Amino acid sequence: MLVFSEEFYWIAGFAIVAALVNGAGIIAIFRHQEWAERSLPYLMCFAAGILLTTPLLHALPNAIAKTPAAGFSALAGFLFMFLSNDLIKRRTGEATLAFGVTAAEGIGVHSLVDGVVYTVTFNISLLTGVLAGTGLIVHEFAEGVITYLVLVKGTVTERTAATYAFFIAALTTPIGAFLAYPLVSGLGPRYLGLLLGFVSGVLLYVSAAHLLPEARSYEKEHSILTFLAGVGVALFIVFSRTM
Repeated sequence: MLVFSEEFYWIAGFAIVAALVNGAGIIAIFRHQEWAERSLPYLMCFAAGILLTTPLLHALPNAIAKTPAAGFSALAGFLFMFLSNDLIKRRTGEATLAFGVTAAEGIGVHSLVDGVVYTVTFNISLLTGVLAGTGLIVHEFAEGVITYLVLVKGTVTERTAATYAFFIAALTTPIGAFLAYPLVSGLGPRYLGLLLGFVSGVLLYVSAAHLLPEARSYEKEHSILTFLAGVGVALFIVFSRTM
């Protein structure tokens, strides 16, 4: 009989909820496009606030405490996301169908990495996992909406775009988490520190270089307050667990 650790159930729970929230975003944009597009910038700002605060105040210091080399792996994580997104942008300068398909491919890889993030952070500590997981879950709604929109922009029919978006953006997150679990769970503190450093770099890129600029481009009223609310939630969780 298989016996799973407590961390596995937390990882599985967050990964499955992430997939459901992503699917909710796809359903919302499919059925209520005006409302979903109006809410999108605020969700991205809130998620960015959590995902920016988490690595700076908790994840990266924790990683460096395990190994001083974690700073280098954090830089590697940031550069990995920067270069891979730059490659995707270069490839999307093609015809409309290529734009939709290529952008969706990039989102699929990004969602797979999200699943790995859940596994790494929960193997470090419950607090690290909950902080990173909360921010990622909030941004999953926006990711589902964006995946649907880029596929529609790529001349895919609306119903087909909704189906493809679910497989590309929603299911890849739990797949990434479950594939990474047997590899990550057996690692020692030093290697976990390196992985957490890499994840911190990924989270910093997603928040500061991806979600925030995209959300701010909409120039919505109170978007800064929504961002600060995300920062506040992360600060509250961190300090309530350390008091």
